[in-house]
Amino acid sequence: MSLPSTLTRTASGPSAPSRWTRAQWMLLLVLCTVLALDGLDVSMVGVALPSIGQELGLGTESLQWIVSAYVLGYGSLLLLGGRLADLLGRRRIFLIALSVFAAASLLGGLVDDPTLLIATRFIKGLAAAFTAPTGFSIITTNFAEGRERNRALSIFSTFGASGFSLGLVVGGLMTSLSWRWTFLVSVPFAVAVIILGLKYIPRDNPADQEQESGHDVWGAITLAGGMLGLVYTLVSAPEHGWGSLATIAGFAVSAAVLAAFAIIETRVKHPLIRFSILKEGWVARANLSAVGLFGSYLSFQFIVTLYLQSVLGWSPLSMALALLPAGLLVVATAPFADRFIDRFGAPRLIVAGLASLAAGYVLFLRVGTTPDYALDILPSILLLGIGFALAFPSINVQATAGIRNSEQGLAAGLIQTSTQVGAALVLAVTTALISGQGHPGGQQVDAAAMLAQYRPGLVLSGAVAIAALVVALAPSRRRAAPEPLAAGHN
Repeated sequence: MSLPSTLTRTASGPSAPSRWTRAQWMLLLVLCTVLALDGLDVSMVGVALPSIGQELGLGTESLQWIVSAYVLGYGSLLLLGGRLADLLGRRRIFLIALSVFAAASLLGGLVDDPTLLIATRFIKGLAAAFTAPTGFSIITTNFAEGRERNRALSIFSTFGASGFSLGLVVGGLMTSLSWRWTFLVSVPFAVAVIILGLKYIPRDNPADQEQESGHDVWGAITLAGGMLGLVYTLVSAPEHGWGSLATIAGFAVSAAVLAAFAIIETRVKHPLIRFSILKEGWVARANLSAVGLFGSYLSFQFIVTLYLQSVLGWSPLSMALALLPAGLLVVATAPFADRFIDRFGAPRLIVAGLASLAAGYVLFLRVGTTPDYALDILPSILLLGIGFALAFPSINVQATAGIRNSEQGLAAGLIQTSTQVGAALVLAVTTALISGQGHPGGQQVDAAAMLAQYRPGLVLSGAVAIAALVVALAPSRRRAAPEPLAAGHN
């Protein structure tokens, strides 16, 4: 049940765009800042990985967990987070989760133990799993459907993209001081937003919401446990051996837990995922495209971060500036994404975006130990920026196109979960490919040998993008449900 807005609007008519009040602008600022902090956190820590590895003596497989712990925590509880917000109150859940995010950021910047550091990343991911869907639902319940809501959501998504892009530069600057500042810099902003949120986030009454909707706790637990086990087994397999008892047992236990998740979802009254929704419209292809897009992109950034700093010896700031053009393209085009989708259609933009990504990865395979940035690196970065700018918003639109209104929330949560959990899996496979021989975090290794070690991971990024492109080009076998369609469905 949607709550009526507690904010005052001044509209001249039912279809006229309204003028937002100061309270609405401040509410949107609070929600957008938190989304930007999420994006900022992911990219800042990515820039700091080599410095973290050097100080704490971590190899590639351990550094991967600093990234994967966050996206796994985020992806595994994302669907549950939105439901608990509906049940317990959006304002309450949002502020509690943001407080946990701030505390974990502070702890992560102070600890020296790698296990504790990874644990703080997982906790931050769990917190984001509650703030992201709750922030989205606060917008949809406090901004009128139509132009007003679309405008608010466009600003909301632009802040997310801007946070990720800005995080590259901020991460480079912070890492130049100490990698710990990439954790600590978020704390004062989070505290300030909590204070503003107490004033500007409208109170909601959980008792007025659909408490019968329930929450699938065991489904969330088995999904998180199964994915964590699978990623851990993939990452540790090169060390233990692919045919070792530990690896085989890890895969078996992970498969059993994920099978339990599937069984639970077919039996509970209100599952996290209704699997039959994957047969409708573009849902299955959109989710697979999201895995290919974000999985390949995150893995590529992970490898290139190590390549530019460990192989070429670039400073963190120089590395961040080298990748910045891709982020700037995403930020510059984000406000116009809806216009592009209306004109060309989301499916065409998804195909064009994935093709651009695949071309960028393939082109990057030319790099050596003494590349020319303008000729060897920048073209790939620009292609990746164009690809992400075209495909990311289009995939999110197409994932909910043609889905009945009563299941728009499920489809939206599913695409976000696929994006995060899929990215963690692709990154785990990438790490398994490149961590067998070298130890870029601490050893002095020949640059050519290090680059040769990274190259299979670069090939995998290209292969994943190409596979997603093939999926996006596949003909649809089943038409969407004949209820109101979301924009972008062709």
